[in-house]
Amino acid sequence: MLVYILNKDGMPLMPCSPKVARNLLRDDKAKAVQRTPFTIQLLYGSSGYKQYIILGVDTGSKVIGLSATTNRKEVFSAEVQLRTDIVRNIANKKQFRRVRRSRKTRYRQARFLNRRKPIGWLAPSIRQKIDTHLTIIDRVHGLLPITNIIVEVAAFDIQKIKDPNISGTEYQEGEQLDFSNTREYILYRDNHTCQHCNGKSKDKILNVHHIESRKTGGDSPGNLVTLCKTCHDAYHTGNVDLNIRRGSSYRDATFMGIMRRILYNKLLVLYPNVSMTYGYITKNTRIVNNLPKEHRSDALCITGNPDIIRDNMWYFYRKVRCQNRKIHMMTINKGGTRKLCQSPYIIHGFRLFDKVRYDSTDYFIFARRLSGSFNISLLDGVTLSRDIIYKKLTLLERRNTILIERNYR
Repeated sequence: MLVYILNKDGMPLMPCSPKVARNLLRDDKAKAVQRTPFTIQLLYGSSGYKQYIILGVDTGSKVIGLSATTNRKEVFSAEVQLRTDIVRNIANKKQFRRVRRSRKTRYRQARFLNRRKPIGWLAPSIRQKIDTHLTIIDRVHGLLPITNIIVEVAAFDIQKIKDPNISGTEYQEGEQLDFSNTREYILYRDNHTCQHCNGKSKDKILNVHHIESRKTGGDSPGNLVTLCKTCHDAYHTGNVDLNIRRGSSYRDATFMGIMRRILYNKLLVLYPNVSMTYGYITKNTRIVNNLPKEHRSDALCITGNPDIIRDNMWYFYRKVRCQNRKIHMMTINKGGTRKLCQSPYIIHGFRLFDKVRYDSTDYFIFARRLSGSFNISLLDGVTLSRDIIYKKLTLLERRNTILIERNYR
């Protein structure tokens, strides 16, 4: 384990051992400024000695890998879990808006062409992930004097993944060529046969069913399947279980194709020494050095120092939403009343996602009740208990948009 050091002006220096940090704190030559990762700030001037540190960034749509190395050892290792609930939240917001507009309201004149997307517009789910990449890289820069940043980028040929033999003008034609709409294509693909009963119901009415919810799965052909009306109705009434899985989703590959150049160009503006590498180089380096398939191991390979000394401790980050702006719950109680979704800002002195200590172990608050019983768990999602009374908890850190915990190999 290393302790990170800031100079008197708040600029990062080379990390030190816990023993050196304890001596500095004991002699009142430094003060603690951050608990995780543990960081101290010097109260006197220093020489500012720095080494050459490379930061490797393994970009991803769900998990980011980070590794900072010198020529001899790894000084920082982390994985960051990104948010994946933005698409669902926006779909819920769209549903609320549609319901509100369908109710009797005052007359409002129709407006057209008043919502234009600006140049460089990105979908909220993509923009949030790119911003998290930039935020976490900036946080590492606040801990260590990074000299160079190497980012792994990847380009996926989605049509080639679907059909390895595609070539030439076939790229412009697509799988739905000569079909007027997606429904017609799905019926043709499934041979106009129910994929659950294979025509045994003798029902001639065919429906196109979403395997996953339209909110999260979308209307792509991989999420659609042909069912007869009998099986379709039976499924929605809970009398039939479909043993059908959706086709491959290329959402992650699409995200990587969009964000790779945007992230790299933004890093070039923010930092002086930024370069890129490619996934096949990282994979070959990992295999040659017999490293486990982990995001932080890939980040170590990206730095170009895969055979150096590694610490047995690493950090796990998890991005959470900043605020819950939804006022009411989706379901309506009996009598037509809506239950409030937002809880009080502070309950018994604790906020959501506060870091607390219970029974000599650090946890995070993931749910609170006015009665005083909380749900606490680690960042991996394993809930310790749903009925921990607040009096047994000790506050360690106030919540942040990015939660941090230590992990050991």
